[in-house]
Formats: sequence, structure tokens, C-alpha cells
Amino acid sequence: MTESEFETLAGTALAALESAFETSAPDADVQSKGEGLIEIEFEDGSKMVINRHTAAREIWVAAKEGGFHYRYDGTVWRDTRNGTELFAEVSRLASQQAGTPLVLR
Repeated sequence: MTESEFETLAGTALAALESAFETSAPDADVQSKGEGLIEIEFEDGSKMVINRHTAAREIWVAAKEGGFHYRYDGTVWRDTRNGTELFAEVSRLASQQAGTPLVLR
């Protein structure tokens, strides 16, 4: 994948995640911190950071549970360790931090 293709795909995914958080987690403070980085702060003060890592061609997620790397498989973004899909896993991680079920689409 070229850098340009990565930037387009990652940008689309990050914009969709930001929009999903704003819709599905109204109590969370969602902020775009420059191009390619989203910071979500939950009511308890915990944070989740989602950003693109161009050199590795990955989307990185830092959550209370740990750090996760996602690589595009031609269809969806998948965790490089266990293969879970980005939106499903971020929904799970955000639900844990928010203390309430969240489904990000």
C-alpha cells in the first residue's frame, strides 16, 4: 500500500471513529488533536488515543487496557496480534472505559 493510499484509508477510518464516538458516546469528550489523532476522555477522566502511524501503515489505539495496532487487510482494519476488527475492538475498549455498552459503527 502506498503512503497516499494509507493516508486516505486511515483518514476515512479515523473520521468514522470520531463521528461514531460523538454519536454513540455523548458523555465522552472527543477531540481531534491535529491531523490523524483523536483523543477521547471519558467521565472518569480516563483517556483513549487513536492515531495513524504512517511509517508502519497502521492505526494505533492506546486505551486503559493497553496498546493495539491495526493493519488494513484489504477490507477492514485488523489487530496485528489477534485479528479483531478495529470498530468492534474499540467498541469493547470504550465500553470498558465508559462503564456502559457502546457500539461504534
